[in-house]
Amino acid sequence: ERAGSEAAAAFGDASVYIEKAIVRPRHIEIQLLADRQGNCVYLGERECSMQRRHQKIVEECPAPFNDASLRKRMGEAAVKIAKAANYEGAGTIEFLVDADRNFYFLEMNTRLQVEHPVTELVTGRDLVHAQIRIAAGEPLWFTQDDVSLRGHAIEVRIYAEDPESGFIPSSGRITRLREPAGPGIRVDSGVYEGWEVAIHYDPLLAKLAVWAETRTKAIARLRRALTEYDVGGIKSTLPYFRALCADENYLAGDIDTQYLDRWIAERTTTGFGKEPVEELVLDLALVAAAMDSRDNAPKAAASTHDAQSNWKRAGRARSMRG
Repeated sequence: ERAGSEAAAAFGDASVYIEKAIVRPRHIEIQLLADRQGNCVYLGERECSMQRRHQKIVEECPAPFNDASLRKRMGEAAVKIAKAANYEGAGTIEFLVDADRNFYFLEMNTRLQVEHPVTELVTGRDLVHAQIRIAAGEPLWFTQDDVSLRGHAIEVRIYAEDPESGFIPSSGRITRLREPAGPGIRVDSGVYEGWEVAIHYDPLLAKLAVWAETRTKAIARLRRALTEYDVGGIKSTLPYFRALCADENYLAGDIDTQYLDRWIAERTTTGFGKEPVEELVLDLALVAAAMDSRDNAPKAAASTHDAQSNWKRAGRARSMRG
């Protein structure tokens, strides 16, 4: 009544629109391809619940929350929505899912999305190629029965932001860039050493996507790739993702659309960890100390095993610990 009276006074209309409140929902989206001949298929789903301030940061395919039954129900609902609108091209139907696995329509993105690589890695379908063929008037060349999901893929968005300072944009020149590579690693990037990161555009630097046979293996591969990834001259969100890969709730898939904001708030004082370059400085300091000890130690000490092997034993022990 109070809301209605306020609306009536301000706009001359006391109507009230009520939305269902979903506590700790998951954000699950269905990838679609539809041609102008009326054919439409869904290519699995993506888990997009890892969001910071309602902005997707980490995406996975398939969703660890879903099973074959829920995937089928959501996929068929998405196809019905697209067909009702006579949709053509690549598109995404987005849903919110509650703890009881009820799903609710959120919106449709009538385009190819940033997170489409994880779907490509799991389905083996080139979505960019597909939408061009559809735009040229070709009918879909495969059916729903031909769509299968293989393995697990994860994508993280690498931003020029400072996690230690509230994720404010970090502008400047990239003085050092080392991107990861190897089996199951995909980097979609347009930056290079010497690139000037300006303040006038979105701070996204690259998309790092990984694929492996299982989610556990995909996270392990992501952790390795993030360790290899190094960006110098500016701040980036790399330390943030490295810390996230060790989070127990993320590893268990126990997440929701507000989880990242809570997780970040807990780390406002502890930080997210050191950059690889900091570890390198520590290593160099250890090497320099070892060389100084060797060069300046008394000659007599070199003849005794106990005196000369301390650094070697410490180095070997550190290597064994990884």
